[in-house]
Amino acid sequence: MGVLIDLFVGLHIIGIAALLGGFLTQMKAMGQGTARFVPGMLHGAFTMLATGVILVGLNEADDHHVNTIKIGVKLALLIVILGLVYVKRDDEKVEKGAFGLVGLLTMANIFIAVLWT
Repeated sequence: MGVLIDLFVGLHIIGIAALLGGFLTQMKAMGQGTARFVPGMLHGAFTMLATGVILVGLNEADDHHVNTIKIGVKLALLIVILGLVYVKRDDEKVEKGAFGLVGLLTMANIFIAVLWT
């Protein structure tokens, strides 16, 4: 079971890397007002959602303690991120505020995962 959990943790990290990487590649465009949500950001967010749900289930099945409040906060942030990216995915330009909020929430999600024990 441990190998399976580690596999999904790796996939979860790949998802967050795609989301954050897409944000970082558009930062220069954000300064110019031409930033957009690239497809990799949407795919990364969906990957995070799917692997996160699977990880909670695998950890519960393996009798590990799961901090449900932490998971709930991370899920709420991810739902906001997914909503913004999904709704604005076809727009040629995204407002700086909405684009910056996705980056901020993504980084908050990372720090919650790492620092909240």
